[in-house]
Amino acid sequence: QLQLVESGGGLVRPGGSLRLSCAASGFTLDDYAIGWFRQAPGAEREGVQCISSSGVVADFADSVKGRVNISRDNAKNAVYLQMNSLQPEDTAIYYCAAAYHCYPFPQGMDYWGKGTLVTVSS
Repeated sequence: QLQLVESGGGLVRPGGSLRLSCAASGFTLDDYAIGWFRQAPGAEREGVQCISSSGVVADFADSVKGRVNISRDNAKNAVYLQMNSLQPEDTAIYYCAAAYHCYPFPQGMDYWGKGTLVTVSS
């Protein structure tokens, strides 16, 4: 069974920070690129940031550029997304997804977690 599980979401005030985690089971993440995607209510799912199996980072969403940082810890079979200076428009369900390469669109990714909700509100 191949599974990705996100955690770390919750309620944060504008300007605050969160660190999301993506843990894999049933396979090892070191062979995969891992991307973070998000989907706001009524909106299309969009890519946020991705890290390749070799550690190359690709930014997908201009709106979060400079405010997010993806990292991976292969020993822990996990990937993280540090998010800073959060604003209400960042409110969304955040998903991690795996594929052999980074793709800017969700249809390019093969394995998905169920998501974790991030709510930015005062």
